[in-house]
Amino acid sequence: MKQIIFHHTGLPAEVLKLEEAAIPQPKAHEVLIKVTARNINPSDIMFVRGMYGITPRLPSSAGFEAVGIVEKTDEKNTIPVGTKVVFTAIGTWKEYVCVPAAMAIPVPPQMPDEIACQAFVNPLTAYAMVETSGLQAGDWLLITAGASAFGKLAIQFAKQKGIKVACTVRQDAQKDYLTEMGADLVINTETEKLQKVVMEKTGEGVHVVFDAVGGALGARALASLRPGGRMMVFGLLSLESIPLNSGLLIFKNLKVEGFWLTTWIESLSAEARQKAFKTVFSHLLGQSVKLDVAASYPLEQFKEALEAYEKGGRNGKILLVS
Repeated sequence: MKQIIFHHTGLPAEVLKLEEAAIPQPKAHEVLIKVTARNINPSDIMFVRGMYGITPRLPSSAGFEAVGIVEKTDEKNTIPVGTKVVFTAIGTWKEYVCVPAAMAIPVPPQMPDEIACQAFVNPLTAYAMVETSGLQAGDWLLITAGASAFGKLAIQFAKQKGIKVACTVRQDAQKDYLTEMGADLVINTETEKLQKVVMEKTGEGVHVVFDAVGGALGARALASLRPGGRMMVFGLLSLESIPLNSGLLIFKNLKVEGFWLTTWIESLSAEARQKAFKTVFSHLLGQSVKLDVAASYPLEQFKEALEAYEKGGRNGKILLVS
């Protein structure tokens, strides 16, 4: 089989290689999946660079999320052969992957691969963060990196609950796109002062911030919270930690907390987990929540895919397909 792996960490374009390997054989509790599509997420890039919360065991494949077809089932026949599943695993940029049967989530066969391969990480994270944020109809939510795949999903899930959404972008061209998607306020942080605009439009500030950027923008987002506000941090696109203002935290009684999808899923009961997936899949199939695709590339063209991923102003995911 073909696989994209790296023998040492570094910039993906420099360390990733396409190699041939034997098809893995599943253990008794695992299923063998023929992978059909994967999307490129920021976490994938950080993992290859050695900057993610999970340390790679080298050599390692890249990628955490994918869709595929079960070719061999586990000893209990938990998931029948031929079932389309989405899953997360360390190293999905290969043609075949073995995962525990409990970690493979069946999806409706009519769900296209380009949607299914994105149906786990970003949609479930957006759904989970909106559900656990405590936001009510009429409250304000600020999303940094609003034009990201997560940002667009969070806008849609929030609007379904009547939550007012502000978000940040770095290009004016993205303003109309996000406004049409439902954002009430879109701020270009390259030309506008975030805190000033937020205070003018919301009065006291926003109730909750979803921050994927960190660094200076994360600090400005924190300052945009109203007294008693809450920041939920789930990414670090700037690769810089937020410089926290202790005075703000104390005198405005602000809360800053981390969010990681894996931890949230593990906290759920089996019933609650099934409900979460069913809800997200229903939204995606019914197109009440939409996912965008910018371009698809075969595994052999992963370098071209990485170049497309790095282009600014992109609206949609870059996929690696088999």
